[in-house]
Amino acid sequence: MSSADVPVEPPAVAATAKAKVPATTWISWVALAMMTTSSVASLRAAPTMAVYGLACVFLYLLPALVFLLPTSLVSAELASGWTGGVYRWVSEGLSKPLGFLAVWCQFAMTIFYYPSLLGFVASTLAYVFNPELASSGVWTAAVIMVTYWTGVWISSRGTKGVAGLASGGLIIGTLIPGTVLVTLGIVFLGQGNPSAAPMTADNIFPAWAGLASLVLIVNNFLSYSGMEMNAVHVSSLRNPPKEFPKAIFLAMGLVLAIFILPALAISWIVPAEELSLTAGVMQAFDAVFANFGWQWLTPIVGIMLVTASLGGMLTWLAGPSKGLLLISRQEGYLPPYLQKLNKNGVQQNILVVQGLITTVIALGYAFIPDVSSAYWIFSVITTQVYLIMYLLMFLAAIQLRRKQPDHPRGYRAPMLVGMCGVGFAASLAALLVGFIPPSQFESGNTFVYLLIVGGGALGLGLLVPYLFLKLRKPSWKQPEPTEAAES
Repeated sequence: MSSADVPVEPPAVAATAKAKVPATTWISWVALAMMTTSSVASLRAAPTMAVYGLACVFLYLLPALVFLLPTSLVSAELASGWTGGVYRWVSEGLSKPLGFLAVWCQFAMTIFYYPSLLGFVASTLAYVFNPELASSGVWTAAVIMVTYWTGVWISSRGTKGVAGLASGGLIIGTLIPGTVLVTLGIVFLGQGNPSAAPMTADNIFPAWAGLASLVLIVNNFLSYSGMEMNAVHVSSLRNPPKEFPKAIFLAMGLVLAIFILPALAISWIVPAEELSLTAGVMQAFDAVFANFGWQWLTPIVGIMLVTASLGGMLTWLAGPSKGLLLISRQEGYLPPYLQKLNKNGVQQNILVVQGLITTVIALGYAFIPDVSSAYWIFSVITTQVYLIMYLLMFLAAIQLRRKQPDHPRGYRAPMLVGMCGVGFAASLAALLVGFIPPSQFESGNTFVYLLIVGGGALGLGLLVPYLFLKLRKPSWKQPEPTEAAES
C-alpha cells in the first residue's frame, strides 16, 4: 500500500457502476490516472530508496514493470467481471478457504502497516518538537500507541467525512512538500554544493554485495500495492480496453516521478550513512532549509506530512476490517465476538483486538535498539503478508480465464497468463527475499531477524487464518447483520 494511504471505493459498490449509473457519471482516463496516483504515491518510502542514490531509479522501475503493471491490468479484468473484490475472485477461481485467506491477508497487513506508518509519523513529529526524539524508540512507541487508540476512538463513533482528510493528503502531504524538496534540492546543487551521493553512470545500478544488497527493493512492492482496489473503477470508463491502459501508463509515470525525484533529492542532501529510514524526509528538509536559513519551515512541513498520514490512517482504519466482517458473517469465518457491532454500527471489537496487537508491535520500537531497523522489519512483514494475497490473485485470474472464458468482462487484459506468470514470480521472489537481512542491518542478529520476520509474516499471514478455518463452527454464521449490537 503503499504506501497506498488512501483507499478507494469498495469493490462491491464501484465494480457495478457501469451497469447501474447513467453515462454522465463516467470518468475520463486522465481522471482515473489522477485517482490512481493519489492512492498509491507517497513520500514515506523515499528515504528507503535514497540510500541507493542514482540506483533508486532502477530499483523503482524494476518492480513497476514486473509488479505494478501486471497487478493493474490483471485486477482490472477481474474487477470488470466479478463484483465483491479479492474474496470473490479467489473464491471462484480457486476455493472459498483460499478466498478467506486472501481477504484475511488484505486485513492482516494493516496490523503491521500501522506501526510502520505511525513510526514515520513519530519521527516526522519529532522535528516539530525536538529532532533528537526521532531516534528514540520510546518516543516512537508512545506516539504509535496514542495515535492508534485515538483513531480507534474516532472510528468507533462512526465519524463521517474522514475520507476528505486523506483525499487532500495528495496535495498537502505529497505534492507540495515533494515539489518544494525537489526544487530546493536542484537549487542546492546549482549553488555548487556537492551531491552526497555520486550521480555518475557508474551508479545507475546498485552495487552488488550479495542478495542482502538488494533486499530494500522489497519495500517498493508495498509502495505499489493497492492497485487491485483502484481497478474497480475500470467499469466507469467509456472504452475500458483502450482507456484503461492509457490511465495506467500515465499513473505509472506520475507515481514514478513522485517516488523517484524526492528520493534523488534526499540522496543529494543527506549522506546514506546518516539517513534514517523513518526520519529521512525530515532530515532532508531540515538540511536544505538550513542551507537557505529557512529552518523555521521545518516544523510546518512536518505538520503537513503528519496531517496527510493521519488522514490516510483514519480512512484505512475501518475499511479492511469492515470487508472482513461482512464476509465472516456470511460464511462464519470469525467467532461471534469479533462479528459484533457497537451502537454506531462499527466493528469495534475487531478494531480493539487489532489495537492490542498493534500496541505489542509498537513496543518493538522501544526494545529494538535502532528505530530504522524496527521500521524496516515491520515494513517487510507488511509487504510479505500482502504478497500472499497477490499470489492467490494471480493464480485465480488464470483459473477464471480457463474455467469461465465466456464470462462477461468489461476489460480483458492482454497476455493475461504471461502477465500473471511475471507478477506471480516477482511477488514470490520479493516474499522470499524479505527473509534476508538487508546489508544496511547486517550487524544485527540474523536469527532474531528471521524469527521476527518469519514469525510475523507466516504466523499472521498463514497460521492465524488456518486456525480460524479449523476451529469455525456453523453457529458462527450470521448472514443477516444487525444494524447495531452491543460490543
